[in-house]
Amino acid sequence: MAFGVIQKYAVQAQNVDALNRNVESATALENGMVFQLETMGTVANREDEVWVATAPATSSPGLIDLWMLAEPEVVITGAKYRNLDPDPRNYFLAIGTTGSAFKPEVGDLILGNADAFTGTKSTNTFVNATNADFQLTWGATQTASVLSFKLRQTSHMSIGLGTLGTQRITAYMMECVATR
Repeated sequence: MAFGVIQKYAVQAQNVDALNRNVESATALENGMVFQLETMGTVANREDEVWVATAPATSSPGLIDLWMLAEPEVVITGAKYRNLDPDPRNYFLAIGTTGSAFKPEVGDLILGNADAFTGTKSTNTFVNATNADFQLTWGATQTASVLSFKLRQTSHMSIGLGTLGTQRITAYMMECVATR
């Protein structure tokens, strides 16, 4: 099973520390998944700077001001071996593991593979946050008052599998058009 791969192209969080957080979740997360960060960890000297990722919900604060997982894809094999698998599509953030998240802002550009989004692409040109779903969902229009990205270009992403140029996969250049 392949997971989401996200590349940050022009993202404000690359220059603003306040738009970056360390996160943990009770659910395994893939890059490109979105979530709320309402509480911090409670274990002193270990989790006091780690935020708890929870599924987006229509209840307060709603499907706005969400954060996105964008952790470097270091695939762990057999629970202890790092980088034996070079394919970033096999990466996920395991339950209880700390990862990196950023807060998308209007104008941010990301590149994501098809597995980073849920639903059917077809002629849809937006991905929107939905209730109780960590993945952004394809839609024909921007959903009001939710985190939303607009498709700017169908492109590709190179996935290195041991030899140069071994695999190019379809990817989508998305621009954040609404966060609030």
